[in-house]
Amino acid sequence: MDTPPDLDPDPESRGLRLVPALLSLTVVSGLIDAVSYLGLGHVFTANMTGNVVVLGFAAAGAPGFSVPHTLTSLCCFVAGAATGGRTAVRLGDGPRRTWARVTFAAEAVLTAACAAVAFAAPHATATTYTVIAVTAFAMGLRNATVRRLGVADLTTTVLTMTLTGLAADSRAGGGAGHHSPRRTASVVAMAAGALLGAWLVLHHGLALPLLIAALIPATLAATVSGRE
Repeated sequence: MDTPPDLDPDPESRGLRLVPALLSLTVVSGLIDAVSYLGLGHVFTANMTGNVVVLGFAAAGAPGFSVPHTLTSLCCFVAGAATGGRTAVRLGDGPRRTWARVTFAAEAVLTAACAAVAFAAPHATATTYTVIAVTAFAMGLRNATVRRLGVADLTTTVLTMTLTGLAADSRAGGGAGHHSPRRTASVVAMAAGALLGAWLVLHHGLALPLLIAALIPATLAATVSGRE
């Protein structure tokens, strides 16, 4: 006799699987970096590899880059990652679904707060620092969780190793030439998020792309499961 759905003993079995959820968050990363780089003075708040390079540009005095902006992003990302690590340790004995949902909900709340600030005072200096700091913290929080989830080929923010894997494992790179749908989908998702985010920033300002970037993890927080 089958177990009724509402009495299913597997706490990971119901809801959206992790692979499409993390691909959705990769789209969000493209949105967030479009907002930060195009709207907040050439700083990344999701892609810390790029941010370290940007810090070097800023320190050298390259025009259009800011050491305070970049350091704010880096420090808040690290603080978010540390918080995410502690959250994962604290909730790690329970279902993966639980701490994924907690983290995605926190990201949604933080990003929604940034959208509200950007809507209320889009050109204020305090808005710039608030959005940089809070989105970087949210991205660090999420990255720590995604790292603990350990879903292969899906980091949601960094594509260097993804592209390396696609090339090195191809027949041209001496590999078996197996298709990698996750890697390819991850690249497409990031590009799509960046394209959408750039268009929204250029035509509608910061608040709307931030609002969309909040709604996606909010939806995932209510629907994601712990299964791949």
